[in-house]
Amino acid sequence: MSEKTSLSANIIRAFLVIGKIEGYSYLFLLFVAMPVKYILAKRELVTIGGIIHGVLFVAFVATILAMIIQVGMTLRKAMLAFLLSLIPFGTFYLKKTL
Repeated sequence: MSEKTSLSANIIRAFLVIGKIEGYSYLFLLFVAMPVKYILAKRELVTIGGIIHGVLFVAFVATILAMIIQVGMTLRKAMLAFLLSLIPFGTFYLKKTL
């Protein structure tokens, strides 16, 4: 396996893993942290979960850029991957963008 192929495989793996973790963090914010904030008036989960989700989202966008540059993902597929990250449960369908 060539070095470029190995790098591409690593970027694809990171794209899928980070996307899935980012998706879980989004669901946590929507279905756990936000209800706790508004029902129990406790903001801590939103604060901590929001920071974690924000970092994961930035990492996911960075992996989309890496997919475009290193793997050759089309702009259309990259935009689809980005849009999937904005929809609850969307990132669980990232394999379809490959």
